[in-house]
Amino acid sequence: MKRIVFCDVDGTLLNSDHQISKKTVDAIRKLQEQGIPFVITSARSPFGITPILEEYGLKCPMICYSGGLILDEEGNVLYHGGMTRQQVKEMLAYMEEQHFDLSWCIYSLNEWVVKSRKDARIQREEQIIHSVPLEGNVDILPGELVSKLLCICDPAETLQIEENLRQRFPKTYIVSSSDILVEVMEEGVNKATAVKKLCSLWEIPLADAAAFGDHFNDVEMLETVGHGYLMGNAPEQLQKRIGLHTADNDHDGISKALVEIGWI
Repeated sequence: MKRIVFCDVDGTLLNSDHQISKKTVDAIRKLQEQGIPFVITSARSPFGITPILEEYGLKCPMICYSGGLILDEEGNVLYHGGMTRQQVKEMLAYMEEQHFDLSWCIYSLNEWVVKSRKDARIQREEQIIHSVPLEGNVDILPGELVSKLLCICDPAETLQIEENLRQRFPKTYIVSSSDILVEVMEEGVNKATAVKKLCSLWEIPLADAAAFGDHFNDVEMLETVGHGYLMGNAPEQLQKRIGLHTADNDHDGISKALVEIGWI
């Protein structure tokens, strides 16, 4: 029987200290020894994920930008979708017109562009993902496709900014991934569609797929697979929506759930 595991990064794979616990690393290796792929499934970029894997000596396929980019474990591109430069220009212009309290980041494959590195929110993001962006605008990106637009918001305004963007740009996929982050992707791009693409490509039934997540941008993925586990640190309203729960990211929730279903 072919099986596969999809796992979000922040708040799921990583604990509160931004580390992967020993039990989780051991669980990943036990899966891989059985030939079960462990797929990192994140809103992060490839360069925001690779250093984490390297630190623990892990090599995994990756779904990046919440589904906009799929890479095999060797880094080969299996799928790349994105918004046009013109779409993103219109969004950035709208944000400026509305005077939203946010800092934006635009991504394409391995490139990251911001308005200013002096912005404290951008400096914090640099520390989190251990990478340095380019300063500029969408025109300095290579190629025509923009993988993702990220808005780092004042937490008091995140939900309102998300709602305003959805109303103004209905032909995009917009979702909150934390109390300060709003992700904007191409219409139809999300973690669930990427999960379906990869399972189809590798001929693995969705019923034999497991997934782990902790926030709103994980919901579709958790509802798509046969074993979709919500982490114990997830928002309360998600705990009411998702049926399968596991321990939080500080108490080896991934490992415990994989033992529970008998995969390790």
